[in-house]
Amino acid sequence: MILDGSQPASVDTAARTLAAGELVAFPTETVYGLGADAGSDAAVAKIFAAKGRPSDHPLIVHVADAASVPHFAASVPPFAQRLMDAFWPGPLTLILPRRDGVGAAAAGGQDSIGLRCPAHPVAHALLLACRQATPPVQGVAGPSANKFGRVSPTTAQHVQSEFGGAVLVLDGGPCNVGIESTIIDCTRGAPVLLRPGVLTTDAIERAAGQRLADPGADSPRASGTLESHYAPRARVRLMDAKSLQTALDLLGAEASQIATWSRVILRSKSEQILRRRMPDDAIETARQLFAVLREFDAQGVRLIWVETPPPGPEWEGVRDRLQRASAG
Repeated sequence: MILDGSQPASVDTAARTLAAGELVAFPTETVYGLGADAGSDAAVAKIFAAKGRPSDHPLIVHVADAASVPHFAASVPPFAQRLMDAFWPGPLTLILPRRDGVGAAAAGGQDSIGLRCPAHPVAHALLLACRQATPPVQGVAGPSANKFGRVSPTTAQHVQSEFGGAVLVLDGGPCNVGIESTIIDCTRGAPVLLRPGVLTTDAIERAAGQRLADPGADSPRASGTLESHYAPRARVRLMDAKSLQTALDLLGAEASQIATWSRVILRSKSEQILRRRMPDDAIETARQLFAVLREFDAQGVRLIWVETPPPGPEWEGVRDRLQRASAG
């Protein structure tokens, strides 16, 4: 069932559903999340079951504001506080030392926990309503609302296509950012980038007041960092513009079941090739990325050929998602 997230009654219904230990899909500025009470291990287990996600793969916990952080985190380093001040609410997840006895299932059994304060007004209203629910819900664990490893949803309709009517969905319209949050590990004395998003490295370092450290082998597990992730049913391949055009030329007029997404205008003798124009702007490309992959899947293509994004730092999040999507 899809409810209009702009209606207070819908938000209250969703908050009561979460407080009762059930799942609710909700919008954020990044992607739609599949939410459960982060304080209830039984409720969180339903997320893992619904997604087919390994229970040791941690979830991000969404909180209404920075005041909710001490409920889950044992400590907040000064540089982490500066990052909160700069980017919350917004597309930034901070991994912090976890308080004993709180959020163990959401953390995948680790002694750290990922926290984020989303900027979407419907998500914010839901999180505030959850704190007033009976019993109160202090945070909502919310990985992307899709089957594990598949393309993240950026509309309520995408969520419904994944789970049918089995999950209550709050509709907040299309997501403005379109790819998941940047993840910064704050448990080792210096900020460590575990997953890029739309925030650039330079912006993160300026806000933190120190340089990002290398991840190293002892990084905590984090959402969306497996080699293969965000994958459509069709096989994704990244190529430069010249290779894309050469491949289409070689296939000729009989080419079919192929889609292309590129910044350059490609020629093809086949009328069966699906061609979409990739924006020149990284922010707009991120906003469209998952919707484009889902559109191609819906058209039944078997191959998706994507022009490799440019090397600039603003494209890092898009490159990351496409590289993982092509690794499956």
